[in-house]
Amino acid sequence: MFVAGLMVGRTPEYLGKKIEAYEMKMSSLVILITPALVLIGTSIGVVTAAGKAGMANPGAHGFSEVLYAFSSASNNNGSAFAGLSANTPFYNTALGIAMLFGRYWLAVPVLAIAGALARKKTVPAGAGTLPTHTPLFVGLLIGVVILVGALTFVPALALGPIVEHLNLIAAK
Repeated sequence: MFVAGLMVGRTPEYLGKKIEAYEMKMSSLVILITPALVLIGTSIGVVTAAGKAGMANPGAHGFSEVLYAFSSASNNNGSAFAGLSANTPFYNTALGIAMLFGRYWLAVPVLAIAGALARKKTVPAGAGTLPTHTPLFVGLLIGVVILVGALTFVPALALGPIVEHLNLIAAK
């Protein structure tokens, strides 16, 4: 909504409430917490001796195993590839921290947004208001999600799973 509002030169609105800088800062935190946990955790896992000791497969596949473990821990259930020895003190601690922050730190900015919007007065919809029930809004939302996801994870995917697949093709 913020991007769409700026594109038409109006203060963005959502559910009849003005979206201001505070809500955008909290939204940015929500968007950045999980990718930061995944990418920072993966980078620590592949450069430290304790992290490398848990990888049974060297190279791109080992990177993919660590990337998947931190992605899974930060986003949902905390599973790992069979080749990663995740039952070590390093991975138990690192994946546990990623899971804790990935699940609970997201709630803080979301609740802050809800509280900020609840305190605001409702304003009538104007000519520049983007309705949230139209295909334009749905397309804008999908585009932003794909763009943020691609910019966040494509470099990491290029280092692991994509390189691994290209190595498999070259080996044939």
